[in-house]
Amino acid sequence: MALIGTGDQAPAFSLPNQDGSAVSLDQQSGMYVLLWWYPKADTPG
Repeated sequence: MALIGTGDQAPAFSLPNQDGSAVSLDQQSGMYVLLWWYPKADTPG
């Protein structure tokens, strides 16, 4: 899978929110979206 670059359109996806409900990018149409994650959050050390 190729990485997307700055300014590229994001592919369609859905992720669980803090309550476990699925939220898709399509549901956020017309709004700003900020994705924040901690890649090492579930790793030891």
